[in-house]
Amino acid sequence: MLVRPLQLQRPDWVYFDGRVRPWDEAVFHVSSEAVVRGVNVFEGLKGYWQADGGFAFLKLREHHARMQRSARLLHIPFETSFDAFEEAIFDLTAALYRPESDLYIRATLFAVEGHYGQGTVSDLVLTGYQQTKEPPERITMGVSTWRRSRDVSLPARIKTSSNYQVARLARIEGRNRGFSDMFLLNDEGRVAESTGACLLLVRDGCIVTPPASEGALESITLDVVGGIAAEMDFDVVRRPVDRTELYIADELALCGTLAEIQPVTAVDEMQLPDESPIVDELLRRYLAWTRAEAGAYGDDGRSVLPPRSHDRSGRGPLPAVTNEPPALTAGGSMNGFWSKGIHSSS
Repeated sequence: MLVRPLQLQRPDWVYFDGRVRPWDEAVFHVSSEAVVRGVNVFEGLKGYWQADGGFAFLKLREHHARMQRSARLLHIPFETSFDAFEEAIFDLTAALYRPESDLYIRATLFAVEGHYGQGTVSDLVLTGYQQTKEPPERITMGVSTWRRSRDVSLPARIKTSSNYQVARLARIEGRNRGFSDMFLLNDEGRVAESTGACLLLVRDGCIVTPPASEGALESITLDVVGGIAAEMDFDVVRRPVDRTELYIADELALCGTLAEIQPVTAVDEMQLPDESPIVDELLRRYLAWTRAEAGAYGDDGRSVLPPRSHDRSGRGPLPAVTNEPPALTAGGSMNGFWSKGIHSSS
């Protein structure tokens, strides 16, 4: 199944102003801080079809906590509890999910009222995009001339769209040079991360990644990969990475919610070794974890969509995929829909 990139998809439904609405109803005033100054924080959330026929999002609680930290640093009020956050994600998923694809949800907290931090009012907006079930493709990358900002300028640990302006510039530069993505360096000339994911570098049997102090996002996916690597008897060492190490690495990959674990085959036209046994095994185990396959990595951390039917087995048919959103109660939840896991028939 061919799935279009996120920016080219136009879903029918969006979660906006406390409930699921038609896409065109998600509108901000042009004078709001969300528009004028780009004041927002966001998280990327990935939902996967499970080996038992259910559907689950991964590490929602950790993403919610990171959004709270980002909002605090950017002085945006975020009063949505984890339970309400999870329920909103489930509500939108019920309107958008398709049996043939996984789902990526972008959760964005916008400053919709206020002025330079005074009287700020926020709104949580969720948009969902279909994602192929296929594993990540191998890509080639370059090193951008654009730099990651310092912690005293715009901290990388704040996951805000403003921090991705440099990513946009680097992506434009990369496309002109024929690369799928670009690495960003910090002001010291060391590697921070790519435009949208962390770096995994393998040298002499050791897995290395830059720490947050080098300008990398504090990655939730990287913590999962660290646990998987430990099961393989590898440590993930957080240390500074020089640009030249990209060219002499034994293996390279990107690591993130959307990237998953994406092998990199060349950097700046310098080819890396054809074999990538450690990265390939990390990817295999990571994908098995995302779908809760038998014998997969044991750290659960998943939010399972509740079933439509309430039979004792907890298994029921998938709701029919239609163009109509599920009915909403006054409180914003689906009528009798959620208790624990959307499942397909056995």
